[in-house]
Amino acid sequence: MTVVVPFCGRITPRERQESLDAINAALNNIRVIPFADLTDGERRTARMAVVANPDPVDLLDLPMLEWVQSLWAGVERLVEETPNSAVRIVRMTDPQLAQTMSEAVLAWTLYIHRDMPTYRQQQGDRRWQQHKLALPEERPVGILGMGNLGRVASKRLRENGFPVMGWSRAPWTKADIPMMYGPSGLEAILRKSSIVVVLLPLTPQTRGLLDDWRLGQMREGAALLNFARGPIVDQGALLRTLERGHLGHAVLDVFDREPLPKEDPLWAHPNVTILPHITAPTQTGTASLLAAKNIQEFFDRGHIPEAVNRDLGY
Repeated sequence: MTVVVPFCGRITPRERQESLDAINAALNNIRVIPFADLTDGERRTARMAVVANPDPVDLLDLPMLEWVQSLWAGVERLVEETPNSAVRIVRMTDPQLAQTMSEAVLAWTLYIHRDMPTYRQQQGDRRWQQHKLALPEERPVGILGMGNLGRVASKRLRENGFPVMGWSRAPWTKADIPMMYGPSGLEAILRKSSIVVVLLPLTPQTRGLLDDWRLGQMREGAALLNFARGPIVDQGALLRTLERGHLGHAVLDVFDREPLPKEDPLWAHPNVTILPHITAPTQTGTASLLAAKNIQEFFDRGHIPEAVNRDLGY
């Protein structure tokens, strides 16, 4: 007998079909199907679901739901919107995601380090002007958020000669780089870093974390790379800090509203690089294999992977 697992997601039909094909190819006697294709009996008896930006109403229609396997790493919306707090949320912890993010962190750190924004503007002005090149060891990078993404990104930056510091809200013992903690540590790392990379989860504690005051603590001419979640950086504060010339550049991959509205002033700001949320997309192949492994182990042995701590938000 084949077990049916719901797939709940507000994603494009192509993305949904790619995920379904990849997950189902790795399962035995289990089939993941779209929520809309479930029978009433399948909805009443479903114990777990695969989700990607699910409609909370759909989850309410699964009364026996014990846990959900997210295909995405970010879970803040799931934590807020999953109607039954007893339902465990398992985030996507694909090792490939960390490698993809570390590649992006290195690429855009080099973009700042090699003055690419300046040379791009000079091209528009048809201006031939060379600038002094700093060495990587002269460009300290501060990483806010030292989870798996931060640790892998730190390693890649250090392999390319950049001195790296890390910040987290609370002390921990796994660090192999200089670490700073708490509010005073955050201000210290902002003052010491030429490039600040945001890789924090979005929680009530991190929402609006980089406000006028903290952005003002950054080095004059420093750069900000936000590859985490838009609301962690107060967008109005960022614009004000850029307008007064305190920051040199901001590379932004995430925003309060996505897609970024066409009328938003960030689009036209000369010291902002806009990316359409592309620094670490889910890799369907590797993510689907991990999801399939977790699903198979649940139905074979009753094992549920480590779930998100709802109080912490990650």
